[in-house]
Amino acid sequence: MGKTTGFMEYTREVAERRPPAERIKDWFEVYRPFPEPNLRSQAARCMDCGVPFCHTGCPLTNLIPDWNDFIYHGRWHDAVRQLHSTNNFPEFTGRICPAPCEASCVLGINEPPVTIKQIERSIVDRGFEEGFIRPEPAAVKTGKRVAVVGSGPAGLAAAQQLARAGHAVTVFEKSDRIGGLLRYGIPNFKMEKHLIDRRLEQMRGEGVEFETSAQVGGNVPVEDLRKEFDAILLAGGAEHPRDLDVPGRNLRGIHFAMEFLPQQNRRNEGDTVPESEAILATGKRVIIIGGGDTGADCLGTSHRQGAACVTQFELLPKPPDDRSPSTPWPLWPMQLRIETSHEEGGTRDWGVATTGFTGDDRGQVNQLHALRIGPPPKFEPIGGSEFTIEADLVLLAMGFLGPVKNGMIEQLGVALDPRGNVATDGDYMSSVPGVFAAGDMRRGQSLVVWAIAEGRKAAQGIDRFLTGATKLA
Repeated sequence: MGKTTGFMEYTREVAERRPPAERIKDWFEVYRPFPEPNLRSQAARCMDCGVPFCHTGCPLTNLIPDWNDFIYHGRWHDAVRQLHSTNNFPEFTGRICPAPCEASCVLGINEPPVTIKQIERSIVDRGFEEGFIRPEPAAVKTGKRVAVVGSGPAGLAAAQQLARAGHAVTVFEKSDRIGGLLRYGIPNFKMEKHLIDRRLEQMRGEGVEFETSAQVGGNVPVEDLRKEFDAILLAGGAEHPRDLDVPGRNLRGIHFAMEFLPQQNRRNEGDTVPESEAILATGKRVIIIGGGDTGADCLGTSHRQGAACVTQFELLPKPPDDRSPSTPWPLWPMQLRIETSHEEGGTRDWGVATTGFTGDDRGQVNQLHALRIGPPPKFEPIGGSEFTIEADLVLLAMGFLGPVKNGMIEQLGVALDPRGNVATDGDYMSSVPGVFAAGDMRRGQSLVVWAIAEGRKAAQGIDRFLTGATKLA
């Protein structure tokens, strides 16, 4: 415990955010660097609880009190080592994870919780600055080859763990750059992409090979992987978006969020998006359907593209401002969350169901029709609540229904669970021997921290399958 009375002496403090008027003019991250003295006082708030519920709140079971103590005492190298003992990519979770660890912090019962996420991010960034984070190649090679399909956080975590266990690992990515949704789904203002590149440099130093523009089940035959590799990990994510089956859905100007967001990330990478394919909010009346993280990402992107106005609709009722009694500590709280994108403008509305769209004589959407509904599970329409709102661009950010089935999954013939995800056993192996699955492709749409945890656990299962035992944590 860094300081016995720290939790009584210091209040919660988070990194300063750049002013909205400044940050909507660029694509850089929102948060300013956090000074080291402030970070040490925040680490001192950790009570080193006898039962640290933050461990179980985090799917990675991060050793949070340990590295809080190291930070308070200025032992950065030890903090970096302890942080990476359970988390391959804290630079990702420290930026885009919603921090379930903080929701289960014991101090959070009656005080603001410890700023775990901020401390985590600061540790890993300092680790790279100081050169503490280097390749850790295996001392002994096993001679076994593993193919990892998908380069999101689950696939990358598994690949790094397996390479460190001595296996020869090749990651196959259907896109032109490595990173999955980290690269082309998360906006730069939440996580700049050089963070992915510096981690890939470490992984290449550990022997991981990467193949881009390689769609397994497409231009890379499944049969080739079965012949060339001793094990295959499916980590392709849950890319089947939830659609909206209402009149007018086929009008121009209505797009899935994951058609809209990747285009801007490509522009930020220096790519040119053909004008005929461009989806831009510039000067438009934008409607976002879906109130979650993806919806907020669309909101922030629309602000930066110069939308005329943005409205975000959510089907569910408005959450309470504070933790709902239905989700007491240490559960993940049901409460209203204000993301950085919401600070930048736009209108949010809850309990709204879209009933249809109408367009002009060119087939371009210009109106959204909706009504207000009651709470779940019935979602009963409220009489006389129908309304119409003008729209030039509609973005569907309503979540995902699971992995895309045609192609790789169908060709491999793996069994699916009742939700349509790849079914696995306790070692993350599918119904096809030697074929494993992890991340959103196995558990459905989830958090980056769950993806990393799944990748690590799948790596353990693959290592056991190939060698009969594993020392991977």
